[in-house]
Amino acid sequence: MAAGLTIAIPFHRDLHYLEQAVRSALDQEDGDLKLLVVDDGEQEQGVARLLEGFGDGRISYHRNPTHLGMVRNWNQCLELVETELVTLLHADDQLLPGYTKLVRDLAGLNETAVAVCCGASIISAAGKSRFSTADAVKRFFVPRSDGPVTLRGEDGLSAIMAGNFIMCPTLCFRLSVLGQRRFAQRWRQVQDLELTSRLLLDGDELIYTRAVAYAYRRHGAGATAQQSASMLRFDEELELFDIVAERAQASGWLRAARISQRKRIVRLHLAYRALGALLRGKPVRALQLLRYRRGDVRPESEELPPA
Repeated sequence: MAAGLTIAIPFHRDLHYLEQAVRSALDQEDGDLKLLVVDDGEQEQGVARLLEGFGDGRISYHRNPTHLGMVRNWNQCLELVETELVTLLHADDQLLPGYTKLVRDLAGLNETAVAVCCGASIISAAGKSRFSTADAVKRFFVPRSDGPVTLRGEDGLSAIMAGNFIMCPTLCFRLSVLGQRRFAQRWRQVQDLELTSRLLLDGDELIYTRAVAYAYRRHGAGATAQQSASMLRFDEELELFDIVAERAQASGWLRAARISQRKRIVRLHLAYRALGALLRGKPVRALQLLRYRRGDVRPESEELPPA
């Protein structure tokens, strides 16, 4: 496999965001990269014409003959890449200046690490910086260190199950170590946490730095917002935490098993959403969320607030 770095963008819709994502990759100071766009849109949206307009030989384009869906398209990106390192840049996000240099430097620290990742800033639909309580809270779970943190074994698994601070699209995988392991297609929301927890249970290492080199867009049309409102996110999180607890228990990682079984970060998030519902004048919804937090009846889907 040729050495190098590919920024692979799994695309579904919204050319405006895609153009920004592509430009953020091409404008990296460390420009020794390849850019691959894998088009999984259910109808032709002019992606090829957009990419041709950049006139950049580093860009390649693949359109799936049939619609794969999000997780299968992420895996399709991994299958098509021909370099050692690959980042799956979400089509509505942006790389910040210095991202490619940062991940190359991190990857050089440990050539046996399966992936490296970094901190992310949060932006709105309009690309403006915004505060995210959930993301701010997760930062408290990052192991203390003056530099990059190596996540390994029970300590690493305990850290991400206590509060999954790894922003999935910041991950830069080393394919020679990743091998044929891929995102599990059964999931629609927690496929990233399932993969990273599985890698740690397999004995792999990940390198994380608090340095911020990625802009993650949170908006009403995003999959996370949609799946939080539909409750699918929480259904999958609660199920996955039980699965990880069982795997950790079988490995003799009793502390990691306890953390996973307690699901404190999921229950905290549900309580936060209940408070939000109460402040919006929806006491019934707040009560439903609190009951679900305790393991009772699952609430129905809710409408998203205006973006």
